[in-house]
Amino acid sequence: MGTLVCFHAHPDDESISTGGTIARAVAEGHRVVLVVATNGDHGEVPDDLAPGETLVDRRRAETQASAEVLGVHRLEWLGYADSGMTGWDQNDHEHSFFQAPLDEAAERLAAILREEQADVLTTYDWHGNYGHPDHIKVHQVGHRAAELAGTPAVFEATMNRDEMVRYFEMAKAEGDNPGPDGEDWDPNGPADDGNPMGTPEADITHRIDVLSYVTQKRESIRCHKSQITDAGFFSTMPDEQFAFAFGHEWFIKHGDTGPLREGWLFE
Repeated sequence: MGTLVCFHAHPDDESISTGGTIARAVAEGHRVVLVVATNGDHGEVPDDLAPGETLVDRRRAETQASAEVLGVHRLEWLGYADSGMTGWDQNDHEHSFFQAPLDEAAERLAAILREEQADVLTTYDWHGNYGHPDHIKVHQVGHRAAELAGTPAVFEATMNRDEMVRYFEMAKAEGDNPGPDGEDWDPNGPADDGNPMGTPEADITHRIDVLSYVTQKRESIRCHKSQITDAGFFSTMPDEQFAFAFGHEWFIKHGDTGPLREGWLFE
């Protein structure tokens, strides 16, 4: 059995991007460590915060609950401030993840990789799936940390843009509202950094079957109930639709030229 370290930018990213993969790895006997770079300071602020409770407090508690649902063995926080979306003033905050020196942040992660003797690290694709500054930084820091720690396998979590197009076209043909932005949302349109979301199918190396774990994935998303826009949308999708959309997770293995295949992180 091996050790998987999943590196994510914000609370709830672990559920949406790799929840099925985490649950599968745990079920197959692997050790899984979740590392979250930021505190999620700039997420949605719920109306029911208790006196003295902050959004960071709530999001950390929600992430702990999500980790328990998925079976994560260890949860670690790098403690950086959320950098906000592209162009926000928070990008320039001295404690933001975006402003963190690359080697400083990478060494924090590398220390965990060494301690765990990690076999596999997951990070994000080159533009963080949709261009969020913190997601792009996860890509950069993750790869540098793997170099520093000598972690043998790095997989970039991504979204299959072609699959999203097929899914949304099918949903519209059936008269369903295919996404949180309605029928006009286009996966090929510009995301936060001006690039389309995810990765073309031709550039993806691994299609991971997590159909048996979509219930856990969905329950972990529901743990992040303070984030109504994301968690609410995913939580209310019909079961069959959710399983169809999220029964597979997509990765690019660093150094692998493809082609796309049904595979696994521990091969």
